[in-house]
Amino acid sequence: MNSLINNLKHLGRFLFTITTLALGQNDCLAQTKYPVKPITIIVSTPAGGGTDSFARYIAQGLGAKFGQSVIVENKAGGNGSIASEYVARAAPDGYTLMLGYTATHGISPALLKQKYDPIKDFEPIGMIAISPTLMVANNALPIKNTKELIAYIKAKPNTVSYASAGNGSAPHFAGELFKLSTGTDILHVPYKGASPGITDTIAGTTQLMFPSLYSAYPHVNAGSLKALGIAGDRRSKAMPDVPTLAEQGIPDVNVQQWYALFAPAKTPSAIVKLLNQEMNLILKDPAVAKKIEDQGAEVETGTPEQLKQYVEKEAIRWKAVVAKTKISAD
Repeated sequence: MNSLINNLKHLGRFLFTITTLALGQNDCLAQTKYPVKPITIIVSTPAGGGTDSFARYIAQGLGAKFGQSVIVENKAGGNGSIASEYVARAAPDGYTLMLGYTATHGISPALLKQKYDPIKDFEPIGMIAISPTLMVANNALPIKNTKELIAYIKAKPNTVSYASAGNGSAPHFAGELFKLSTGTDILHVPYKGASPGITDTIAGTTQLMFPSLYSAYPHVNAGSLKALGIAGDRRSKAMPDVPTLAEQGIPDVNVQQWYALFAPAKTPSAIVKLLNQEMNLILKDPAVAKKIEDQGAEVETGTPEQLKQYVEKEAIRWKAVVAKTKISAD
């Protein structure tokens, strides 16, 4: 009997010790705060573009909410691979994030042998915005719509060219998909970025281009380029009178550009959830939404899981587009 009583006492002390340790651990976790130091958002493009602007809107909002500095750092090059590899290898603690977009998590992984996996190496946080691709033409081109354009190209072979932001860029894919969908032959002229391509299209050195609506928006509004169609699955709120190419009988030219926030894989779910929650609140701010819409993009919010599913579909779609167009990055 005494032996049984002693055993029960030992068991009681053991259970008390385990409970105390567990409670102490929970107290430690409860006292852990995030963030306790500056956060860095890595952007794969130079300062001044749409991707950079969206990152700065999010950085400003998170900084105000958390009371910590949120820094935007530009790591351009490699069609987004330099920035992507850097974030993929960063510590998964919520202090290094990435403003990813169509090129970094869609086109580049499908086109090049990258040192990162757009799905396995990142923790999706949430979507930020979507900007459709816009087909634009030089004002001197004697056409008013895509039907007249196709007839003109076929009547004057080897006379029409289109600019892109470089081999393997979204405007390059849009141009090649347009050629396949319409049975036309237009010359591709790659540039180092969208801006010089737009400049030469305005000047007439090239006649067509498929830039993001963000890049083309101010030039179309100023009357220096004419908009022919949206290369996406829906019309843009910024230009509701411009029909999609699909509406004009040109299917399969869907090169919608999107922007989202990511963290390195294995970032704690509590941090991902908090960042998603706060980012969605920032994007619901009418002032922030207006800034994004004024650039020809549309706010697009959602959950981490929704972004994950979207990126998975993009990976499959872009592999099919690369195979169809036979584009290479060389």
